[in-house]
Amino acid sequence: MGLGAVLFDFNGVIIDDEAIHARLIADILLSENLRPQADEYQQFCLGRSDRDCLDNVLSRRGRYVNGAYLDKLLGQKSQAYQAELSQLTPLPLFPGVVEFIQQLIAADIKLGLVTGSIRTEVELILGRAGLRDYFSVVVTADQITVGKPDPSGYLLALDQLQTQFPGLDLTPPHCLVIEDTFMGIEAARRAGLPVLGIAHTFPFHMLQRRCNWVIDRFEELDLTYVQQVYAQKQELKASA
Repeated sequence: MGLGAVLFDFNGVIIDDEAIHARLIADILLSENLRPQADEYQQFCLGRSDRDCLDNVLSRRGRYVNGAYLDKLLGQKSQAYQAELSQLTPLPLFPGVVEFIQQLIAADIKLGLVTGSIRTEVELILGRAGLRDYFSVVVTADQITVGKPDPSGYLLALDQLQTQFPGLDLTPPHCLVIEDTFMGIEAARRAGLPVLGIAHTFPFHMLQRRCNWVIDRFEELDLTYVQQVYAQKQELKASA
């Protein structure tokens, strides 16, 4: 068996919404009488869940909030995000991502999604984009206690895929993760999964040493080539 499953990150890979998240986090900080700082979002939030993001930023500013108060802030941010995304037509999906997902489905490759976003946000976007039925597994921040770079999300997604498709050899060498941030890449690698980096968020050269291979955009991703790479790996293993 060659490539059997592809696991996608969500924000920054499927949907181009990091600027929206950054602005909404800044709004929360302002509501807390804290001035947003230019490098804070990139340093403490990119690739992390909103909970980890806010907890990190507030702690750095000397604000140690309890769980209930953090939940309130997260609820406000999520409501604002969903309200804004509901008004956007078309959705800011990355060019080529829908076509690539359709290619994977046509090739009978199973799809999963692992994200630090909460389920209501993910379901809203996947539903509007007509993509929900393509994903056999969707792991969101609601289901895990520790976010990326911890590998828990990817390990859970892999376990769920193996449970759904017991007849397939969906072990880590037969899967591929698509990520755009250092936190996500580290989570996937710690789960033992090969990683394709996509330079939506960080420059190509900054991802090269962290990933198995890197592309700039989905339009340059050749599924036939990817399948050939996996087939060659399997042939080498069989002949060893």
